[in-house]
Amino acid sequence: MRKILLVDDEMRMLDLLDLYLSQNGFSCIKKTSGACALNYMEDHAIELVIIDVMMPDMDGWDLCQLIKQQSDVPIIMLTAKGSKPDVVKGLTIGADDYIAKPFDEEELIARIEAVLRRTKSTGSEIIFKELQLNKESYDFYYQKKKIPVTQKEFVLLELFLSHQNHVFSREHLITKIWGYGVYIEDRTVDSHIRNIREKLREVDFPIDQHLQTVWGIGYKWVS
Repeated sequence: MRKILLVDDEMRMLDLLDLYLSQNGFSCIKKTSGACALNYMEDHAIELVIIDVMMPDMDGWDLCQLIKQQSDVPIIMLTAKGSKPDVVKGLTIGADDYIAKPFDEEELIARIEAVLRRTKSTGSEIIFKELQLNKESYDFYYQKKKIPVTQKEFVLLELFLSHQNHVFSREHLITKIWGYGVYIEDRTVDSHIRNIREKLREVDFPIDQHLQTVWGIGYKWVS
């Protein structure tokens, strides 16, 4: 099932959205704050985020900007505000669509489907030897067996496989994966690389031949 992250400080609204979406083939993850949503996205892949604008501590606009710094996952803003300036602001900061409450169930589903079609990658798969990375489903396989990876690990693998033989500095990887202006230590990158290597060694893929350390600089994937 396609996985959608719902972010709203009102549980009643989350339950209502879950009811609508689960009946239309979606699996919903419900979070009541922006911080909880960001924490979840650190380790889980999702296909779309629906965010309520009016939330305490971190409003939907701030959350949208933070997500777009780290990921290209499509975002729909959901709010009681339907004025033109609010719509323009939402779209300007990176939202893919904007729905005003109260909303019609059929319109909501139609807009979700439309956003997913627009943001669908034209090249959905990357295949390297017997590795297969699916950018639509966020699945990663070796010899047709699924390998569990976190969202950050998946994005790192996608970056390496899409730019083989290119040397990436740790600073570049931090900016590309975590976002510009986010403080992340170099050892965090090293930890994610180590996890990728261990997971691929476990399935007997010759990872050390391909994901190589460039001492003093960073990493590269050798074809």
